[in-house]
Amino acid sequence: MPGSESTSVTQRPEPIPLSSRQQRWLLAAAAISSSVGLAAELLLGTLASYLVGNTALAYGVAVGGFLAAMGLGAYVSQFIAVDNQQRQLLKVFLQIELLIAPLTAILPIGLFVVFVADGPIWLGLFLVTLILGILSGLEVPILTRIIEQDRDVKFALAGVLALDYVGALVGSLAFPVLLLPLLGLFPTAVLIGSLPAFMVFRLGRLFRGMRSWSYWGLCIGVGLCVFSPFVIPFSDRLENTLYRAPIVSRIQSSYQRIVLTRSGNDTRLYLDGDLQLSTVDEYRYHEALVHPALSTNAQRRQVLVLGAGDGMALREILKWPEVEKVVLIELDPAVVKLARQYPVLVDRNARALDDPRVEVIFGDAFKLAPQLPDTFDVIIADFPDPDRPALAKLYSQGFYRKLLSRLAPEGIFVTQASSPFFAPKVMDCIATTLAATDLQVYPYTVNVPSFGPWGFVLASPKPVQFSAQSLTIPTRFLTPALLPELFQLPADISIGKAKINRLTDPVIVQYQADPRWSAYY
Repeated sequence: MPGSESTSVTQRPEPIPLSSRQQRWLLAAAAISSSVGLAAELLLGTLASYLVGNTALAYGVAVGGFLAAMGLGAYVSQFIAVDNQQRQLLKVFLQIELLIAPLTAILPIGLFVVFVADGPIWLGLFLVTLILGILSGLEVPILTRIIEQDRDVKFALAGVLALDYVGALVGSLAFPVLLLPLLGLFPTAVLIGSLPAFMVFRLGRLFRGMRSWSYWGLCIGVGLCVFSPFVIPFSDRLENTLYRAPIVSRIQSSYQRIVLTRSGNDTRLYLDGDLQLSTVDEYRYHEALVHPALSTNAQRRQVLVLGAGDGMALREILKWPEVEKVVLIELDPAVVKLARQYPVLVDRNARALDDPRVEVIFGDAFKLAPQLPDTFDVIIADFPDPDRPALAKLYSQGFYRKLLSRLAPEGIFVTQASSPFFAPKVMDCIATTLAATDLQVYPYTVNVPSFGPWGFVLASPKPVQFSAQSLTIPTRFLTPALLPELFQLPADISIGKAKINRLTDPVIVQYQADPRWSAYY
């Protein structure tokens, strides 16, 4: 008709109602996606801390970078499938999962390769977290848009976010408790990578027109499972290049990576890549840790040892016939098991862990030690170096105050104190912190060839008379004349300039990260 207009409006296809089964599986996809993403974050943080040693920074980059990248992915999701077609949204979600699956499995291995090749590890970590984080950030918004086609936005958001948080909890617990100790880093990466692929297989079977994507999901999931047995020998060969001697034992516990290397008579124990002892010279370290304290105190019937699950310090303590009981608190049962079973370690620790005078308690010394019912004549702390906040608390004023309630009135406390040359402020910090608990402190040093100069701090509620020291037990390094000489500090080591290490202000972590360590490594 004249004067009339005709308009053509393209109608968006009506969404297909979701069955209750389809809704349940889409919500399950949210939980699985979140669980995989959280486990991937923790895996990258664990791997980076193992490779570079700076745990706080490694987890900061891995977890913080992953979360920031997820935010970027969530923002980008608004530009994907802008017409909001249900079929198109589902197709995009399946494609994202098919990308996440192999990348989650392969990228951590690639990061390890970059480290072994002496490449830019921090750049590699940033790129890996960026890629996986963006893809993970796309998942929840797209799932929400799919479900809201059939239900209202309120239901979609509530359902997806609820399952997302539940999945995060499962991933955060499953990784450290089950996957890491049972499978190790790289098989875990492959396993969690296969989950999105199998999820695609299931969703593709549930939705009309998506069957071809289900085949891709099945192929990738099965392919990753077939690939997983080959990951271990490949990663082992890569790890072998990180050590100067052949690896004879490697264990991934819930707490750390335990590696033993052996070259001739030199067997070395590493925890998370850090050298703990060499059988060639460990007697120097352990004699210096134990005997100044026990020789100074005429009362040495009860001794508390914190850490030292390798049994070497126990060997030295048990040389004193007056010792009636030794309580050892060790965090990681895997270390004690290795020290009880590996022949070289058993020979060197003289089966001290099985001595009837020794009681072994597994757990966190920070919590357990102050709760012990007994008091002790000597307390010996042989913790790892305080290179992260979780370890810094074991050198804090708060811990020392609680721990000293277990020390006899005239008891002796001694702790290892890192390298006075490569990290000079660490020993100063420990001495200053102990002095702030009203103890008399006596720092001392010894040279251990595999470590270089090493520091210790001895402390007591009352002044110590080193002239009264007696050494009536057999030793390989210490002599009665040498004992008091250990406390003569070199001119380049100063005490009294560091801050107190507190639970709320773990300054010792910064002191341990001294740039001088680059000369050691």
